[in-house]
Amino acid sequence: MKLAAVVALAALVACASAPHPAPTSDATAELTARSAAWDSAIVRKDRAAIEANMADDFRQIDGSGKLETKKSFVEGVVDPELTIQPYTVEDFEIRRYGNVALLSGRTEMHGTYGKDSFTSHYRYIDIYVLGDAGWRIVSVQISKIPR
Repeated sequence: MKLAAVVALAALVACASAPHPAPTSDATAELTARSAAWDSAIVRKDRAAIEANMADDFRQIDGSGKLETKKSFVEGVVDPELTIQPYTVEDFEIRRYGNVALLSGRTEMHGTYGKDSFTSHYRYIDIYVLGDAGWRIVSVQISKIPR
């Protein structure tokens, strides 16, 4: 996988170490906890935990417009060549519309792919849907923030 693709893939990951804002409802508390747990699982490369949070028809549109599926996303994140350092999310927000929730924020990520270091500054939006299995992430969109 090329470094640019890895940076774009890694850029969608929300914060693994930053506290999220105080929840205002049970659903918001659950989504906040689910988001933080998924972030942590990605940094740890915990495949089972990553996949458990994702809908089977998950899609990601990265900062260059490339489409990823659940399988390609997970394979990229658990790639042994990739290391993502914990980081913080700013402007974290949850907006609910019935059984759909939009989680968004802004962050700067650092890591390595093989011997190459990378930094990615971006905004993201994670879309969760409430179904029979609970809240699951169905889509992610990231947008690079120019430096």
